[in-house]
Amino acid sequence: MDNRPIGIFDSGVGGLSILQEVKKLLPKENFIFVADQKNVPYGGKTKKQLQNYVDKIMSFFVQQNAKIVIVACNTATVYAIDFMREKYKMPIIGTVPVIKTLGKISKTKKTAVFSTPATAKSVYLKNLIKKFADGMTVYRVGGTGLEELIETGDLKNKKIDKILHQSLEPLLRNHVDAIALGCTHYPFLTRQIQKIVGKKVQIVDSGGAVARRTKAILENNRIVGNKKGEDFFYTTGNKQKFAKAIKLLLKKDFKNIDSITI
Repeated sequence: MDNRPIGIFDSGVGGLSILQEVKKLLPKENFIFVADQKNVPYGGKTKKQLQNYVDKIMSFFVQQNAKIVIVACNTATVYAIDFMREKYKMPIIGTVPVIKTLGKISKTKKTAVFSTPATAKSVYLKNLIKKFADGMTVYRVGGTGLEELIETGDLKNKKIDKILHQSLEPLLRNHVDAIALGCTHYPFLTRQIQKIVGKKVQIVDSGGAVARRTKAILENNRIVGNKKGEDFFYTTGNKQKFAKAIKLLLKKDFKNIDSITI
């Protein structure tokens, strides 16, 4: 048994949607969550900038003796995970849109990935679609500005609804019947998205897949934990705003929330 913590990070609070799923499957594991809110959103950054950000976060996790790291951010995964795996020897799990799942659940074979603009434009996503969705139409839609709005934790902001309508309504005219959420912030909007696209359109995200992958790697490496301690939450931004967003999104008060400089 190995009770060292699991490191998990995102550009902001979106990665909490992944953390929730992993905690459900692995209730005896300990977690350190880092939100790089100083540099949010990652969607508008260059590949070199992203590599620099994740390098500093990985160094922090090494200092905290993390046994495995989850990149709970699609953009950081598609642009920086190869760099991370080359430099750091611990297991690193990425988060990417569940393209394979779209193929299994779609009847019209017309689907979409709803992500940050950067992920939507990435070669990584293009290759995923080519590999796992051959013969299927996959529209790539970027939700410009959504990531920053979700960071506040206030999901009732009218600007969110406006962006969702503008982004998703064209998909309905193209008979899309399945949408993969390609940004970890977006699962917090699932109910609002479902309301716009209707019950006949299935919505899937990466949380469950990441959780199952994490469990498998822990077991394969024989580093499963068996003693639940405290989880720790860090932001590179404003601690008070971070704590407020966590409470709004997860409907729960958490202790061990702090800011860090990395």
